[in-house]
Amino acid sequence: MDPTQLKSALGAGLLSFPVTPFDDQDRFNANVYERHVNWLSGFEATALFAAGGTGELFSLDPSEIPTIVRSAKAAAGDTPIIAGCGYGTAMAVRIAQQAEAAGADGILLLPHYLIDAPQEGLYAHIKAVCDAVSVGVMVYNRGNSVLLPDTLKRLCDVCPNLIGFKDGTGDIGLVRQITVEMGDRLTYLGGMPTAELFAEAYLGAGFTTYSSAVFNFVPGLACEFYRELRAGNRPRTEQILQSFFYPFMQIRNRKKGYAVSAIKSGVRAVGFDAGPVRAPLTDLTDYEAGMLKELIEQHRA
Repeated sequence: MDPTQLKSALGAGLLSFPVTPFDDQDRFNANVYERHVNWLSGFEATALFAAGGTGELFSLDPSEIPTIVRSAKAAAGDTPIIAGCGYGTAMAVRIAQQAEAAGADGILLLPHYLIDAPQEGLYAHIKAVCDAVSVGVMVYNRGNSVLLPDTLKRLCDVCPNLIGFKDGTGDIGLVRQITVEMGDRLTYLGGMPTAELFAEAYLGAGFTTYSSAVFNFVPGLACEFYRELRAGNRPRTEQILQSFFYPFMQIRNRKKGYAVSAIKSGVRAVGFDAGPVRAPLTDLTDYEAGMLKELIEQHRA
């Protein structure tokens, strides 16, 4: 899929990040992953992200990423697969190139490792990754990698395969300025944790879509929320927020890192043996997992 085709696909519907399952030896469990991805590809997501943030990119050895991408491609049918990428520039370039060689349709560049950087450094980092591959690249605007509009414009001028801007800052003023100034040069993706909680605000700011983590275990509900949001059916979206997303948020907020751990617990609750999260994350307690399973069972239909 060339960058232009991927850009169109990204803006056409809901997106999601499958979790990365591990076995009892803490190794990537390809069998469970492929069954889970195959199940998800039967719903309405227009692209899936392999080894993304919810897929625990930060805990993966870079050598595991191509294997995960190949498994995702084998299981996803026609659904485009976008590979997570990150860390320092040299490592990010290698990850991006290896993911492309493994069949990834695009790259999501997550924030670099640890330190803050000036805009010139972010420009050089992102440009190096874009220059290293021919597939489409999306930048994740979050944490220590927050782009200003002028920097993003400069990157768009020199990187034709930079096709997407994903935001996890919650700074609506900044992202609205970006969508106004950049127009249809990019596809805009909401990327706040539990994105449905912010989806209406981001839609108003010019974002065409978002990535749903709960799609991992309640894909039907996630798709319904997306459809009703786009249709302007506020009573129904507010009903889903009240009955599912706000209770889910209370579980997610019980401990740091649960934005990922709760998703993996949800995947286990619907019958996929995704195994534990890797350190430095910790799993939900049995009590918390029971709370989540009960919530899921109330909404799976």
